Amino acid sequence: MGLKSDIGFGKLETYVKLGKLGEGTYATVFKGRSKLTENVVALKEIRLEHEEGAPCTAIREVSLLKNLKHANIVTLHDIIHTDRCLTLVFEYLDSDLKCYLDNCSNLMSMHNVKIFMFQLLRGLSYCHKRKILHRDLKPQNLLINDKGELKLADFGLARAKSVPTKTYSNEVVTLWYRPPDVLLGSTEYSTPIDMWGVGCILYEMATGRPMFPGATVKEELHLIFRLMGTPTEETWPGISSNEDFRSYLFPKYKPQALINHMPRLDTEGIDLLSALLLYETRSRISSEAALRHAYFLSLGDNVHNLADTAPVFSLREVQLQKDPGYRSSVFQPFGHGKFRRQSIF
Repeated sequence: MGLKSDIGFGKLETYVKLGKLGEGTYATVFKGRSKLTENVVALKEIRLEHEEGAPCTAIREVSLLKNLKHANIVTLHDIIHTDRCLTLVFEYLDSDLKCYLDNCSNLMSMHNVKIFMFQLLRGLSYCHKRKILHRDLKPQNLLINDKGELKLADFGLARAKSVPTKTYSNEVVTLWYRPPDVLLGSTEYSTPIDMWGVGCILYEMATGRPMFPGATVKEELHLIFRLMGTPTEETWPGISSNEDFRSYLFPKYKPQALINHMPRLDTEGIDLLSALLLYETRSRISSEAALRHAYFLSLGDNVHNLADTAPVFSLREVQLQKDPGYRSSVFQPFGHGKFRRQSIF
């Protein structure tokens, strides 16, 4: 190792790579360690010459990320910029919501669903207030540490206007959490784009299965329409003049009662879900309004007065319960050792 002056923030030599965690659209993510602090970190290398093009806006958007300081957003510790590569150094979390669901055999306590949901909305609302969108909400992007703190990751990063269909390692990008307006070609991205995905994630936590697991755009829309009803001018003004929608010639489905599909979610939860899954983007509930929804009343008043950087668990009255499907023979409960893998973002 060189002189102490060779290591410091903004220098690649400061970090030791410990192994690859995964690949995403523009980036490869490694587990690493900081020689400065000895902390374990996640190193996200964004290739700047990649043909999908992590646009130069990557750097502009990253500077936004640096200013996001919130208990429910993954912390960006450092940025290293070389000719070919932009390396982002994030705090490391051992798990994500997808692993969490796997670990509890897709049977979460409904109380825990509410606490995770609240944390997701808290992080999102903080970003939306700053006009930053996520654009790719999915369980793998919601990191969870051993205390049960949930943090948004892969936030507002260089995303060209068109959402890529393949990742860098040629995996197909999931459509499951993408709103119907985007599936039907809308490029007008504003905060409601994220709220549809929040609804899909609420459903998945409450039922243990993805809400709309379509493999193609057409199949994805078909699954949405079959459950939520085929959109009409009433439910989605202007839809009848959308060329893509017209060309698909979908059957005219009536909306189904959500309660029949998720018996464990209470009335308020169903009400919140319905407000998230509205076709017309302007009518979709905002993250701010969702936090104030009656569904969260049982968490008490204090959750609304927390400092941005204070986790919800700093309140005595907010605690996770044991999940009913939790395989305790294999895993210890929260706070007892590390047992989950890190998501790639």
